[in-house]
Amino acid sequence: MNSEQYKALSIREFSKAAAVYETDQAGVYRMCRKDYPDVLDELEREPFQDLLDCGCGTAPMLSLLHEKYPEKHYTGIDLTPKMIEVAKSKQMENVDLIVGDCENLPFAENSFDVVICCQSFHHYPNVQDFFHSVYRVLRPNGRLILRDMTANTAAARWFFNHIEMPVINLTGHGDVHVYGRDEVRQLCKNAGLQMELFEKRGFFRLHCVARKPAAR
Repeated sequence: MNSEQYKALSIREFSKAAAVYETDQAGVYRMCRKDYPDVLDELEREPFQDLLDCGCGTAPMLSLLHEKYPEKHYTGIDLTPKMIEVAKSKQMENVDLIVGDCENLPFAENSFDVVICCQSFHHYPNVQDFFHSVYRVLRPNGRLILRDMTANTAAARWFFNHIEMPVINLTGHGDVHVYGRDEVRQLCKNAGLQMELFEKRGFFRLHCVARKPAAR
């Protein structure tokens, strides 16, 4: 498939999921909730004011952050209009929500202290563009906090990428690739980001923190 076909599948998949994404009927999407405590713990390590959530969905993570830190400013971006429609219905103050492509973030340089991305970037067909875009919109010394799927061995990742994902995509999903440590490190390096942490946590989960170097 080409890039536009992958993105069309993702929009179709998450348009259907939007209405139930934060309910007990969310099915497989319920596992995304397991990312939130680790992201929150990471955020609490350093002060921040402006945060971008890439692939924000119906904004469950932004809802939690807005409740805990209502004085900060949040932006959420998602490719699926229905997801943003549901997120906007929450009417949260200091939260901007837009439909857009995370591979080409429509924000000015040096706009955010933190970019978070949870269970989203395995849907990106041009993933290096995402990392370049993150570098551009982060302020110097800003962080990317990344959560997604992974597996410890190259053989397991090969199975995901060459067997499981193509089969899943036949059912209407838009999954592209599961990444390992070395791949993520190279994506960061190519974009000018410094990977500070990469761990496998829990059930096939990666937890990564990368930083845009401080200005000299």
